[in-house]
Amino acid sequence: MSLKRPTWIPVVTGLLRKGSKVLVGQRPAGHSLAGQWEFPGGKIERNETPEQALVRELQEELGINADVGQLKLASSHSFGDTGIVILFYEILFWKGEPKAVHHMELRWVEPQELKTLHIPEANRKILDRIIEQLQPVP
Repeated sequence: MSLKRPTWIPVVTGLLRKGSKVLVGQRPAGHSLAGQWEFPGGKIERNETPEQALVRELQEELGINADVGQLKLASSHSFGDTGIVILFYEILFWKGEPKAVHHMELRWVEPQELKTLHIPEANRKILDRIIEQLQPVP
């Protein structure tokens, strides 16, 4: 009997900062988790580094050219037989103004406000760690 190996999907996401605030986008209707607020990003394609994938995703979703900073956090989450590994990168610099190309709406929020938003469980379960990463550097 062979055990089916779980499917793992690598995902990158960007923590875009403006002052003390961070950018979140509302997932579009017709997509999984529609209406929930998320950090912009997406799946890493074959032959891409995580950083290349994030640059591409931020271009596609927000219309910006981002300078990907440090990896701040990594986590995993399971949906049935599928697991995702999420890499959270700091984005401090970019060219262009983020626009809701993919999302229904974009919002700049204070890190503590994330607790009041409807966000995917994959982010909610590590929200304290995410908020800690978003605190200003002393």
